[in-house]
Amino acid sequence: MKRSWTALAVTLVAIFAVSSCNDYGNTFQGNTGAVIISLSPPNINAGGGDLTLTVTGGGFVAKTNVQWNGQNLSTTVVNSASVTAVVPAAMTAKAGTASVNTLNPHSGSQDNGLSNVIVFTVFPPPNPVPTVSNMTPSCAVAGSTSPITLTITGTNFLPVSDPSGGSQVNWNVATQTTLPIVGSISSTQIQATVSVSLVAKPDTAIVSVSNPPVPNSPSGGGGTSANRPTFTIQSTACPLLHSAATTAPAVAEETPAVSQDGRYVAYTASQSDHAQILLRDTCEGAATGCQQQTILLSAAEDGAAANDDSRSPSMNSDGRFVAFSSAATNLITGALAGRQIYLRDTCLGAAASCTPSTQLASTDANGALVGTESILPSVSASGRFIAFLAVTPSHASQARGQASAQASKSLNSGYRQVFVRDTCFGAANCTPSTTRISLQPGDASSTDEKPAGPAISGAAKHIALAGARTSTLFTRSVAVDDGVFLALTNKQR
Repeated sequence: MKRSWTALAVTLVAIFAVSSCNDYGNTFQGNTGAVIISLSPPNINAGGGDLTLTVTGGGFVAKTNVQWNGQNLSTTVVNSASVTAVVPAAMTAKAGTASVNTLNPHSGSQDNGLSNVIVFTVFPPPNPVPTVSNMTPSCAVAGSTSPITLTITGTNFLPVSDPSGGSQVNWNVATQTTLPIVGSISSTQIQATVSVSLVAKPDTAIVSVSNPPVPNSPSGGGGTSANRPTFTIQSTACPLLHSAATTAPAVAEETPAVSQDGRYVAYTASQSDHAQILLRDTCEGAATGCQQQTILLSAAEDGAAANDDSRSPSMNSDGRFVAFSSAATNLITGALAGRQIYLRDTCLGAAASCTPSTQLASTDANGALVGTESILPSVSASGRFIAFLAVTPSHASQARGQASAQASKSLNSGYRQVFVRDTCFGAANCTPSTTRISLQPGDASSTDEKPAGPAISGAAKHIALAGARTSTLFTRSVAVDDGVFLALTNKQR
């Protein structure tokens, strides 16, 4: 009797191995097709071309199909133990997992032809190798008592939120040290803190940026930047970084711009052989945990420093927008030659989705203020409006239709016009535009004085200009004294 119960139990196990019950008493048929043992390759990185997948196992027949998440693939049967299938590139374009199985032709009421399932992993694309184009500062006095914030610009930097952990800044003297990251990392800029212990004595450090590989990936990528700038720790004061004796005095004359709360300061400094616009976050009045940092504003889209002089920063009230004049040609794609006005959105205080960007402000409906060079900007409190001077050298020697690239970079006199650029920032149903608020200049002799820049009011309703005399005539103006005029712009914001 005991043997009979044992035989019955074995029979029931066999039955339930083939079928199982749901809540309604119906049975589900088990897989009755081939058996998959392995996949080759077992995983890949996303973003490649079409994939030829080899499935190894047993029980494959002439019309066996390989399925990817239940979808039939173009399949070639090699023999009963091996089949191949083509996985289109679109199916592996993104990271994730897929279920792979085979389907044999239906042969009977108890045969669904399905094999077992093997999970196929698609890893993220390999991490890129970072590049470094600039680092500031590059020198410190030995024994400094305050930590130093390095600002490194380049390309292919990974954020801290990346699954690999993000880019790392390496400090290498005798041994390599990984520097703590300051704030968030953009694709073109990374900041790191150099502790006082690392600059305690004179030495030279090699600085590089590394990207780790994608975790557990068959091709993780990553690597260390080929360009590795040096940081000098010396016993004497660090030299000023300028290539000509005239650069330092010219930069020293620049007036810094300060945000309304005093936290942010924009200023001009010599760097990369040119005058550059920098922004300093002093953390004045900021929440606990704020770390002081310096940001390069006159930067190209890839983070490289401007390739010519940038000057005269003007900041809006909260420090997010900074306008400046620059002769650089690498700040934006299709930059105009000659000095132009650019507006930098730093994204300070903005939503996390904001990306720092630069736009050309000294432009009209035709795409350029032809025959002029633009200097001395002034930004309204909101950052929406920018007033600036456009200088035309001479109508007698330069026709209005000539490109501004032929104008001299050293213009300190000429026919001056005041323009106001409406960027439409924060405005709905608005089209960016540029308005000339001064009269068209004639061919009279120009003044030999240095041009004075306009000052726009916080609400952008008024503009004042000092020392205008007869070189600039406003369409509507009020005399403040013999050399200062107040122009009415009719702007209501």
